[in-house]
Amino acid sequence: MTEALTRDAFLDGRLMLWQPRDGYRAATDPVLLAAAVPAVAGARVLDLGCGVGAAGLCLATRVPGLEVHGLELQPLYADLARRNAAEAGLELTLHDGDLADPPASLRTLSFDHVISNPPYFAPGSPAASDPGRDRANRESATPLALWVDAALRRLRPGGRLTFIQRAERLPEILGALGTRAGHACVLPVTAREGRAAGRVIVTARKGGRGPFRLLAPLVMHDGARHLRDGADFSAAALAVLRDAAPLDLPESDAARR
Repeated sequence: MTEALTRDAFLDGRLMLWQPRDGYRAATDPVLLAAAVPAVAGARVLDLGCGVGAAGLCLATRVPGLEVHGLELQPLYADLARRNAAEAGLELTLHDGDLADPPASLRTLSFDHVISNPPYFAPGSPAASDPGRDRANRESATPLALWVDAALRRLRPGGRLTFIQRAERLPEILGALGTRAGHACVLPVTAREGRAAGRVIVTARKGGRGPFRLLAPLVMHDGARHLRDGADFSAAALAVLRDAAPLDLPESDAARR
């Protein structure tokens, strides 16, 4: 089994994660997602569709003392999340199941934060060669609105939802939030200065009534184009990806728990 896996460094080696060599592989998105969560010690956090545990474990690495839970449908990824947490010495309670029909162990809990990196690709797009990767990447029969609904159902009143997703799907997320959450804040994420955002980080508070805010983008790479071998991450991106720095979004202080 181990020969089908790789063990990859996150947060400059503070966290090591086993991942399928040919399956869905976590990269920068779960790190950015974790950095956007204003959790403090004692908070209870749920990662919907946690995969190998990257986002939740990155968050637990940055903020000690959290109670982190994950929900994962695919057994291989759920088992790797458990293994990754154990080897990192971090607490992670894994719930096996589908967000459309969550297990009883999860339905009895409420959370201060619910985070998610939902599947990106629409039905009908080319399939990945690895079935697990394809399922992890694809919207399938679970629309984005259902991910938002599942997150809001598990949040305590005043709790905070944080998602990362393709920029073109921002209207779906905001529409799904409706009047059930406010204080919504959107951080566009762009590859380079002057380019359109490819990703958005969306955060909102359950029951909140504050105004919507659209922030200046996080620029991931320096320069107008890639000019040399190796990483050319911006200082802001490096602070998050290597130094485990948080992304301080507005409304963070009001939502901390």
